[in-house]
Amino acid sequence: MSNPIHDPLSKKLDDQSRIEVKNTTCYMCACRCGIRVTLRDGEVRYIQGNPDHPLNKGVICAKGSSGIMKQYSPARLTKPLLRKAGSDRGDNEFEEISWDKAFEIMEERLGDLRETDPKKFALFTGRDQMQALTGMFAKQFGTPNYAAHGGFCSVNMAAGMIYTIGGSFWEFGGPDLERAKLFVMIGTAEDHHSNPMKMALSKFKRQGGKFISINPVRTGYSAIADEWIPIKPGTDGALFLALTNEIIKQGLYDRDFLVNYSNAAELVNMDKESSEHGMFVRFEVPPEEGCFDPQNKLWWDRELNKPISTHTPGADPYFLGEFTLDDGTPVKPSFQLLVDRVKDYTAEWAASITGIPEDTIKRLAHEMGITARDEKIELPIPWTDTWGNEHESVTGNPVAFHAMRGLAAHSNGFQTIRAMSILMSILGTIDRPGG
Repeated sequence: MSNPIHDPLSKKLDDQSRIEVKNTTCYMCACRCGIRVTLRDGEVRYIQGNPDHPLNKGVICAKGSSGIMKQYSPARLTKPLLRKAGSDRGDNEFEEISWDKAFEIMEERLGDLRETDPKKFALFTGRDQMQALTGMFAKQFGTPNYAAHGGFCSVNMAAGMIYTIGGSFWEFGGPDLERAKLFVMIGTAEDHHSNPMKMALSKFKRQGGKFISINPVRTGYSAIADEWIPIKPGTDGALFLALTNEIIKQGLYDRDFLVNYSNAAELVNMDKESSEHGMFVRFEVPPEEGCFDPQNKLWWDRELNKPISTHTPGADPYFLGEFTLDDGTPVKPSFQLLVDRVKDYTAEWAASITGIPEDTIKRLAHEMGITARDEKIELPIPWTDTWGNEHESVTGNPVAFHAMRGLAAHSNGFQTIRAMSILMSILGTIDRPGG
C-alpha cells in the first residue's frame, strides 16, 4: 500500500523537533476567519480557530480546517501538464513537462497572439491576490478577456449596489443582528460567512428577533429560521419588486430617510424632446461634467408650490405628482417614477413567477414596513451628516438583510441586486443601526 503524500506519522516527534504556532487568516472563503496554524519543523500539522480573533472568536468550519490540503492534497499540481499527443480535449490524458518547456510553449503561442490578435488570449485566476497582477498583465498584453473567481461569484452584487445606492456591503458588511428585530436572509448558502453568521444568529434568536429565510431549499439556515419561504431559483428580483410596490401602496416607506439621504424627491426632466430628458433637473449645468455629484438639483416644495434647491432649510418636497417649470419643462420627482415603474409588479404578478403565495408576499411587505416604522431604535451617538447638520443620536430601522450568490449567480443577478437595494432604501435600513 502506498504512503499518503501528507502522512502525520511519517516523522516522530523528538527533542530536535521545532514546534511553532502562527496566527494568520483563513483564505478558504471570503469570510477571512482568524486561524492558528501549528507547524512542526516548518511543515503544517493542523489548523485551529484563533480565539482572540474578533470575527470568528476561535470557531472554525470544516472547510477552514481542511485548508491544510491546499499544501498537501494529492491532487495538487506541482509541475506543468501537457496534453498527450493524439489525445482529445476531455480525455484527461496529460504528461508532465519541465517549467522551461512550459515557458517555451507559452512564449511561442503568446508571441503569435500578440502579433496577430491579442484579444484571442483569455486569462482566468482563482481566489487569490494574483487577481490584480493578472489584470495588469492582461491589459499590458492587449486583451480585455480576463476574469477571476469574484466575477463568477458575486461581483455583480457589488456593482449592482454601487450603481444603485453608491456603495456596497457585498460580502463584507454583514447585517447588524445585535440590534435588528427582523432578519431576512435570501439566496445565501451555509458556507458563506458561516462562523460569524451562525454565532450572531444564535444570539439574535435568543434576544427574540425573528428570522425569515427565503431560499429554494430548506437546509442549514432555513432549517433554524422562524419562517422558511421557498422560492423558485432566479426569481428573487420579482419578489423584491412586488415587496417595493406593496410597501409603497401601504404607505410604509421611510419618507424622512428618503428625503435626507436619497434622490427620491429630486425632479427629473420628462421632456422627450430635450437633450436632458431622463436626467435630474439642475439649476446650474456645469460646462464640463466631472466625476463628482454637484448639489445643484431641485425639489418641488409643498408649501411654496414651486421648485427649490434640494436640502434648503425648512423645505418639504413632494414625492408624488407631475409639475411644470417656468420654461414649460414637465418634471416628476424620481419617487413618482419609481411608483410608475413598480405599479404593475403586484403581489399577484410575483406569486405566479416566484411560487410564493400572494398573501405571503403582502404579509412580508407589511411586516418589514411595520417593523422598520414602529420599532425604531436610537443610540446616543453624536454625528454630523453629509449636509453638515449635527445630530445628538443615531436612529435605526431594525430590519436587516443578508443576501449572496443565490441572487447574484443568475443572468438577471445585477438587476435583482438593484431591486433589493431599492427595497432597503425605501425601508430606510441602509447604513443604520439594526440594518
